[in-house]
Formats: sequence, C-alpha cells, structure tokens
Amino acid sequence: MSEVFADRVVAVARGFVGTPYRHQGSLKGVGCDCLGLIRGVWWELYGVEPEVPTPYAMDWAERAGEERLLDAATRHCGAMLPPSQLRPGDLLIFRWRAGVAAKHAGIAAPEERFIHAYEQAAVIESPLVPSWRRRIAGVFRFPEPF
Repeated sequence: MSEVFADRVVAVARGFVGTPYRHQGSLKGVGCDCLGLIRGVWWELYGVEPEVPTPYAMDWAERAGEERLLDAATRHCGAMLPPSQLRPGDLLIFRWRAGVAAKHAGIAAPEERFIHAYEQAAVIESPLVPSWRRRIAGVFRFPEPF
C-alpha cells in the first residue's frame, strides 16, 4: 500500500471518531460497531460494501467459534501479514483471549495508535499499548484501488 493511500485510510477512519457505538451499525456520525467502522471506511475508500454481514449477536464469536473476521479480512485484503510489518492504515483484527474467535477490529494509525469502535462509547483513537498488541490476531493491508 502506498503511503498516500495509507494516509487516506487513516484520514477516513479518523473521520469516524466520535461516532456513537451502535451494534451492527456502519454509518459515520450515526452509529457503528467495530465491524461497521471497517465497513464504513471500506465504503468511503471503494464506493461499495465489501460484503453485507448476516445479523449477529454481541456474543457471536463465543457461540460460533468460527474465525469469521479473519476469514473476511483474508477474502478482501489478501494474506495476513506478520505483526512486525504493521503500518498506519492497516486493518487490525484482535482476539480477546486464546481459544476464542477473533472479534474486534480497528485500523492502525501513526504514532503507535489505532482507531476502533469502543463498545458502550464511540469510535475512538487509542494507544496501541502492549495489552492491545498481544491481542492482535491478524494484520491486513487494504488493497490499493486501481
């Protein structure tokens, strides 16, 4: 991903900061969850929905046990990258603990930060501190538009 496109990804994601948390939402300024943030950013970058998820409960990952986020990220962004290659603009997928499916997503920002929808609050930019870093289950790069 070029630095110009990476900067655009970060700028679009930062445009969602302050959007209230809304389960299954994906609208800037109206409401979104972490998946909705990624869907909304994708829409602004490419002008299409990556795919429309089926309705999901808040505990979907615990009940399903499938790696739905990692699988979708691979379908749309290509192969997972090692965390050592993390750059601003990359898609981050997090796993809360070993043995459960990954169920949180965000976008890497400069200066060791990331943008994500914080449950019961809003889209925020947080420091990517060690407690978050060790939960990274996957790093993906948004595809460069043609």
